[in-house]
Amino acid sequence: MLKAAQKIENNISKVILGKSRVIELMLVALLARGHILFDDVPGVGKTRLANSLAKSLGVDFERIQFTPDLQPADITGLYYYNQQKNDFVFRPGPAHTNILLADEINRAVPRTQASLLEVMEERQITVEGDTFLLEEPFLVIATQNPIELEGTFPLPEAQLDRFLFKLKVGYPSAQEELNILSHYQKSDPLDQIKPVISQSEIIDLQQKVTEIEITDFLQQYIVSLVRETRDKSEIKLGLSPRATLAIMRAAQARALLYDRDYVIPDDIQQIFPFAAEHRIMLLEREVISGKNKEEIILQILEEVEVPVEQGD
Repeated sequence: MLKAAQKIENNISKVILGKSRVIELMLVALLARGHILFDDVPGVGKTRLANSLAKSLGVDFERIQFTPDLQPADITGLYYYNQQKNDFVFRPGPAHTNILLADEINRAVPRTQASLLEVMEERQITVEGDTFLLEEPFLVIATQNPIELEGTFPLPEAQLDRFLFKLKVGYPSAQEELNILSHYQKSDPLDQIKPVISQSEIIDLQQKVTEIEITDFLQQYIVSLVRETRDKSEIKLGLSPRATLAIMRAAQARALLYDRDYVIPDDIQQIFPFAAEHRIMLLEREVISGKNKEEIILQILEEVEVPVEQGD
C-alpha cells in the first residue's frame, strides 16, 4: 500500500480495530474526492471513524447533528446585520470545513438535506447570490440508522447519487470486541491521534489520482457494468453518468492506494458494489419478492465479462 495511505490506516486502526476494509474504502473516497454515506446501526464506530480520519489528516473538522428543525442556514451560513460595521456580514456555517460529518442526515427535512447538494457536487456554497469556494480537501461523511424509520426523511436519489460509497461498519468479532475492551481500558486512543500527513500532501495525492492510467478496454468494462444496471429487468433505476465517472475515479484512487500507476480489473470489481448499491432502485415486485440489491450487483459482476485488451 502507498506509504502515506498506510500511515493513515495505521493511525485510524489505533482507534477502530479490525476494520481495515472500511478504512481502505474511506481512503479511496478521500483520494477520489468522493463522499461517504455510512448506513449502519448505532454504536459501531461511524462517528469515531470520521473523527479519526480528520485527526490523522490534521485538517478542519465539523460535525452537524441533523434534526427536523435544522435549517439550511445552519449548514451553509448566513448574512447578519453587524451594528458596529453598519453592514451585513457573512457568518460561515459548519460546511465551511475540510471534513464535514453529517450525523443522522436523514433526520433533517428534505429542504435542509438539499442544502448539501451544491456543497457536495460543486464544492462551493451560494448564499444570497454570493458564492464561496470550499477549501480542499473537502469530504462529507454522512451517517444514517437503517433501523429507526420514525421521524426520518429518506434521502432522495439526487442526494444519494452524490455519495461515492455507501458503507457499513458492522459488528466486531468476539475476539475484536475483547481487544476493544483491552484497548480502551485505561484511556481513549482517539485522544492520542496525531496528524500523519499534511494538507498539501493530500491535495497532491488527489491530483496524482487523475494521472493513473486506465485503458480503453477497462473504461469499456465500467460502461458495460453501468449499462447492465439500466438494462436489467429487476432494476427500476440504474446508475447515472455521474456514477460512471465516480467508479472510474475510485478505481484510479484504489490503484494509487496500492502504489500502481495503472488500473487493473480488480480495482473496478472491488469498489463497484459500494458505489452501486445505493444508486440503484429495484422494481416494487422485486422488493416484495425479497430480491436483494447486493445479490443483483454481484450477479452483474459475474455476468459482465472483463474485456480483453487486443494486442497488435
